Amino acid sequence: MKQVFSRWFTRYFSDPEAVILAVIIAFALFVLYTAGYMLAPVFAGLVIAYLLEGLVSRLSGMKVPHVWAVSLVFLLFMGALVILLLFMLPLLIRQLTNMFTEMPNTLGQMQSLLLQLPERYPDYFTVEQITQFIGQFKTSSIQFGQRILSFSIASIPALITMVVYLVLVPLLVFFFLLDRDKLTGWVVGFLPSKTRLMGEIWQEVDYQLGNYVRGKFIEIVIVGIAAYIPFVLMGLPYSFLLAVLVGLSVLIPFIGVTIITIPVEIIAFLHWGWSPEFAWLTVIYAMICLLDANLLVPVLFSEAVNLHPVAIIIAILFFGGLWGFWGVFFAIPLATLVQAMMLAWPRTHQRGDVPT
Repeated sequence: MKQVFSRWFTRYFSDPEAVILAVIIAFALFVLYTAGYMLAPVFAGLVIAYLLEGLVSRLSGMKVPHVWAVSLVFLLFMGALVILLLFMLPLLIRQLTNMFTEMPNTLGQMQSLLLQLPERYPDYFTVEQITQFIGQFKTSSIQFGQRILSFSIASIPALITMVVYLVLVPLLVFFFLLDRDKLTGWVVGFLPSKTRLMGEIWQEVDYQLGNYVRGKFIEIVIVGIAAYIPFVLMGLPYSFLLAVLVGLSVLIPFIGVTIITIPVEIIAFLHWGWSPEFAWLTVIYAMICLLDANLLVPVLFSEAVNLHPVAIIIAILFFGGLWGFWGVFFAIPLATLVQAMMLAWPRTHQRGDVPT
């Protein structure tokens, strides 16, 4: 056992820089776990600045002065934020409110449809089973409504915090973009003088993670727009809300699409019933999912690290259990980060090792 551990340690930590890098990663994880909520605006600003840095670099490459490039990109970011807050977010809240307001009518429609099952399929369903299911569903709906109400009352401090974030995050984004070199030099000043290994790993991580994050952002926008256009043209209720959910579902492969399909199909069925409109919407929605999986994803992520479905599920369970909703939200980027570091980590091959 000792010999096995010694060979493993020699293989992965024979380089002193690897040991230093492991210590830095452990310290970063400790800070993130203990002070993650307090430093949330800083992390949000870093992520947004990281996404916008590519555009700043392209403008700088076109001989645009750095200050002007940062100012232009920041104005575009603020314009998108204003559109989101003044137009898209109110529409989203309005449709969500209407959905909860019409929930009793929706439950009544579902109850009448379910009670028809014993008449049409008496060999598979009984009135007692349907009545019991409806009772359980109503109880769950009441509990869910109570949770939403308690959350809305308890979320007043969270709303105040969000307003503070809306001021802090844009300021942090601007300064991260403007003083990138100064801030990077300040951080590098705390690192050891020999950082060749960390530079190589950062290049690999930046390449893979940058491709993934930017590609996912483009995928969310394209899938959301592709879903919104047929939803609104066909007159599907809550078109914008459902399109936003469909777009965000691509953040969690396999699981996200499966979960979002349920409300889309239920709302379409309650609105149209068994009709050609319901069939057409189902076909169009299935085509959007198939084109996303078989055309859009290969084009956007042809150069990114591909994660195995098992790795995706493990990442969602692990980071979701660690940080809740935000852990699930960032599970795939974090898994991509971990895999990129594993690919770039130095290995010392010994006698008897089988090359891969």
